[in-house]
Amino acid sequence: MKKFQILIGVLIFLALLFIARISYLQLFTEKYKLNAANTSIKAEYQIPLRGYIMDRNGKILVGNTPSYELTFTQSQMEKNFDTIGFCKLVNISKADFIKKIKSIKSNKKIYNNLVPMTFMKGLTSEDLARIQEKLFKYNAFSIVRTPERNYLVHSAGNILGYINEVNDKYIKSDSSYYMPGNLAGMTGVEKSYEKYLRGIKGIKYIQKDRRLRSIGSYKDGEYDQQMHSGKDITLSIDYELQSLAERLLVNKRGGIVALDPNNGEILVMASAPVIDPSVFVGRDKNKHIYALQMDSMNKPMYDRAVQAAYPPGSTFKLINGLAALQMGVIDEKTTFICKHGFHYGNRKIGCHCGYFYTPIEMDKAIQKSCNNYFAETYVRILNKYPGNIEKSIDEWSDIVKSFAVGEFMNNDLPVGSKGNIPDTQYYNKRYGKDKWNIYTIISNSIGQGEILATPLQIANYTAVIANRGFFYTPHIVKAIDGKPITDPQFTVPKQVKVEKKYFDIVNKGMSMVVLSGTGNRIFTHTFSQEGKTGTSQNPHGKDHSIFVLIAPVDKPKIAIAVVVENGGFGATYAGPIASLLAEKYLTGTIERKSMEESIIKSDFNNEYLRQWYEYLKRTGKYIPNNLPQELKDSINKINNIKKLSSKEKQKLIQNIINQSEATAKKVDNFIGD
Repeated sequence: MKKFQILIGVLIFLALLFIARISYLQLFTEKYKLNAANTSIKAEYQIPLRGYIMDRNGKILVGNTPSYELTFTQSQMEKNFDTIGFCKLVNISKADFIKKIKSIKSNKKIYNNLVPMTFMKGLTSEDLARIQEKLFKYNAFSIVRTPERNYLVHSAGNILGYINEVNDKYIKSDSSYYMPGNLAGMTGVEKSYEKYLRGIKGIKYIQKDRRLRSIGSYKDGEYDQQMHSGKDITLSIDYELQSLAERLLVNKRGGIVALDPNNGEILVMASAPVIDPSVFVGRDKNKHIYALQMDSMNKPMYDRAVQAAYPPGSTFKLINGLAALQMGVIDEKTTFICKHGFHYGNRKIGCHCGYFYTPIEMDKAIQKSCNNYFAETYVRILNKYPGNIEKSIDEWSDIVKSFAVGEFMNNDLPVGSKGNIPDTQYYNKRYGKDKWNIYTIISNSIGQGEILATPLQIANYTAVIANRGFFYTPHIVKAIDGKPITDPQFTVPKQVKVEKKYFDIVNKGMSMVVLSGTGNRIFTHTFSQEGKTGTSQNPHGKDHSIFVLIAPVDKPKIAIAVVVENGGFGATYAGPIASLLAEKYLTGTIERKSMEESIIKSDFNNEYLRQWYEYLKRTGKYIPNNLPQELKDSINKINNIKKLSSKEKQKLIQNIINQSEATAKKVDNFIGD
């Protein structure tokens, strides 16, 4: 009985405490009075101007332009609301008004009757002047300034990104700031630096009388929140250099990244096809964005500079050489004899280095890109611990990953790819324990096989070589509100797991590449360069052209990686592009005009179209333009049958196309009487 009385006493005490707290909030604090449910006080939100985005030289890339919208708050709606009068004021029909309100309320995920919801966007200055004069009669509606972005350039869309209306997921990520109808960064710098660019909203509390008419600021604005514009962002990008890179990629696909190896600043981050950011504004922007997202053939929204992982080809021989030196399985004097390639069993990796049947050291192997030298080197890497290939490959993998390949770079970009550097766990999962050996994975020796890296990662390991053993995490922002970034993630150098002394022979070999090796086409007396060609094998068409470059040689200021999809040999397209960018950056101009013009004029669209048709045929999606409509309808029906596998669909569709082509041939061969 005594315990029961104690329990009752505790419950009564808690109830009294709760009542006291509620009374305190209502009588002695402003929280209740300023609550959105209190119709006697109306909160008017002011949307701040987003911060400007500029390049490293102060060129404004993204600004703002005035834009206004009409918002609706259900809790502020009067019982005797003059629907007809309001519709005349905003130039819509009563039917449209009812439809808009229903549409707002139907979105259960974001609708809240206490929160202003977007009713009408894109008010013109004429709309604003007309509506503002009489809007005081309609307490549930407010005009809110929502500045639209103004893109002052016609490229670099992959870097800048775009803003759009927030969805339920975005609101939940920061419910204290975002409300339905608000705009926020969705891609690019707009997304990754959203919290700096968006600013701080202003709030004005307006007191209402019994008829919900405004009678002035609540307590003379004592509880208002001041609006603060977003902070300006200075990018590390050199827009002139970025623009040149994008021109050199016209009618091509690929990615280009240029870094300042002295601080990790990204000077160029080009992805082709190029996106014109001006499509990200205006009333039709969502249509344009959707069209870009649905372009399955060209994939312009896929940022090839940071998302596309390619086999790095022979540029990766530089990393394998450094790993082998660090592991102690070779030294600078180690030689191998090339017999037109690396032979294993009845197979071989061919080689065209020209140093046949004579011992060559690493510098010459880099100069002429000798496949045999680096295959033999890789064999030694995997044999470091005889009978324990797992321990050997894990040591190699650990060294290579220290170059920030095979893992996320933790930079300030909103998207990226890890690439791939395999280890024991990877191969045991793929082949099974004890079911793989040196020759199963020998293609890794020349940057093929399971090795994958993005252009950003390739540029970064090139910067490591320029610095003789360290790098700064690549980043796209140089300063915020005029103040240089201080985040140690970007300002403190990272050491790789290769000692400085081992880099000299690699840099020597790279210099020889440009002077008299596979990249001698780009040699110029204007400035010194060192580089490495790469040809990335592609099973669906012509090989990818890859090149890495460091310039100048004595005190590097720029490290570049270029990937041109289906461009063939590294020296054909990627090499000249890299060299032209270095020339522009170091000298401010381009003297080799003929080289620039020949690159710009090159067009790979026919090759891309051929590959696209081949892909459609492989997946059963190819429908010839001249196919009769009834056959097209039959194909669409097959594609909609869920029970069929993709292979079964492909076979049935191909049969239809084959029969159609056979019928067409019979008709064509008929001569007549």
